[in-house]
Amino acid sequence: MIGLIVVLVIVAIVIIVLLFASIRVVKQYEQGVVLRFGRLIGLRKPGLRFIIPFVDVMHRVSLRIVTLPIQSQGIITRDNVSVGVSAVAYYRVMDPAKSVIAIESVQAAIDQIAQTTLRKVVGQHSLDETLAETDILNVNIREILDGQTLDWGIEVTLVELKDILLPESMKRAMARQAEAEREKRAKIINAEGESLAAAALGDAADTMMAHPIALQLRNLQTLVEIGVDKNTIVVFPAPLMSTIGELGAFLAREDAASREDDDGGTTEPDGSPGPHPVPVSA
Repeated sequence: MIGLIVVLVIVAIVIIVLLFASIRVVKQYEQGVVLRFGRLIGLRKPGLRFIIPFVDVMHRVSLRIVTLPIQSQGIITRDNVSVGVSAVAYYRVMDPAKSVIAIESVQAAIDQIAQTTLRKVVGQHSLDETLAETDILNVNIREILDGQTLDWGIEVTLVELKDILLPESMKRAMARQAEAEREKRAKIINAEGESLAAAALGDAADTMMAHPIALQLRNLQTLVEIGVDKNTIVVFPAPLMSTIGELGAFLAREDAASREDDDGGTTEPDGSPGPHPVPVSA
């Protein structure tokens, strides 16, 4: 009787062990790949699933997007500049069966092929293209990776260049180039401003020559602007032509007055001597 009870207990323990060994839980973001005696028999969807213990083997494959950092690579660009380029790749499993059967380690394989592809693509471009056309490089790397991982049931969804490390000498040269470029733009803008100012002054001079009153108004405006400051003495030069004319008229009047005094006669307005007075005898 005791022997029968022991046997039943052993059988119950074996059944419980086999039951726990046959139970598998597939999560919502996974799929199970079942191999029976090493042969693929099918996939298992998320939920509570049962397999035959010691006969079936289930590999759970995640269908979520995986982030894969690509370590920095020492790359020589097309114009012989050594740079360090690092990137990040995003991939996901599209066919769980292929990802288990076609390749041993998905992440290690994608990591290695991503490094070689990154080195090849960046090496085909110059430094300026690498810095300015990162979007094009990202697309090229993704297309190459996606084409090679398609047979593994893997889809590379995105590749982004993360960091581009330049030598210190190249950084200094680029800084000098950028500074020279800014100085060139500043000089061009200054020259354009001088040209516009000269053209505006030329137009203003032509206008004032055609309208002398405008020049006088400008002189008055200048006097008003000068009068704003607290100056005690203001020396304001008169226009040259008007000064010469006034000086000539003043000298002519003085000369006529002096001759009138010497001759005791009168002088005509045009400067010619007038008739002398005739003495009258008593």
